Amino acid sequence: MTVKDELYQLADKMNADPVHIKDEKNRVFQVDLLESGPIQILLMEGKVIVEEGAPHEPEVTLKLSDKNFSKLLKDDLNTTMAFMTGSLKVDGKMGLALKLQEIVKKYQ
Repeated sequence: MTVKDELYQLADKMNADPVHIKDEKNRVFQVDLLESGPIQILLMEGKVIVEEGAPHEPEVTLKLSDKNFSKLLKDDLNTTMAFMTGSLKVDGKMGLALKLQEIVKKYQ
């Protein structure tokens, strides 16, 4: 299974039980995967939409390897250490990067 497949599965899980995202503001998160390219995660009106490419203006962009993004989706990545060592780069609002991690953690 590819990391994009993992993200689609997580989005399906979140949309099936949107209790943790229903009150979130509309946001666009972008993930620039080193091997697979950009993918966007949209929180829109209490739902998650995943779009490949970069059709929307993101509020925050995470840059990391497919392997590390897979770990992040499984809540198995120490994001602080990844950031400090340069294997995770964040452009934009750092607080939103942490918010995305917090939301993902709630669906594990």
